[in-house]
Amino acid sequence: MKWTDSLEIAIALAETHPAVDPARLNFVDLMRWVMELPGFAEDRSHCGEKKLEAIQQAWIDEVE
Repeated sequence: MKWTDSLEIAIALAETHPAVDPARLNFVDLMRWVMELPGFAEDRSHCGEKKLEAIQQAWIDEVE
């Protein structure tokens, strides 16, 4: 997975952290959790606010 795989990441996060409300998650924790996902293979320097927003929104949409 890479930072641009927002839907795939969102699904993995929803499965890994089912009790978390993604709308209340800060970007620092979101970035760390994404980087801890099995199969995630990209450097933190390639991440930015827009990519984190896309992941967060995809996660919100996934749990609704």
